[in-house]
Amino acid sequence: MNIAKIIAATALIAAAGSALAETPYPAEKPFVSTKTRAEVIAEVQQAGGNLGRKNYEDTFNPQPVASTKTRAEVIAELNQAGGNVARANYINSSSY
Repeated sequence: MNIAKIIAATALIAAAGSALAETPYPAEKPFVSTKTRAEVIAEVQQAGGNLGRKNYEDTFNPQPVASTKTRAEVIAELNQAGGNVARANYINSSSY
């Protein structure tokens, strides 16, 4: 008797699943813009230009930083730290 109930329940679930699977999901409609290309470009420039590109350029192409130290000063700092660059960075950054 239990096997008959299990088989009937499985068949009922399968039938319900099949019925639900046949109902079409609302088809995605293609996006249709109401603005022209020129209007979109004008909005982007009004908002500050292409911010994504500016962020990319700032992150991956930063402007070189001009050093205020001479070569001799840098070598003296390295010698003070025993030639250890990491130690020299620590000494210089913690002296503030």
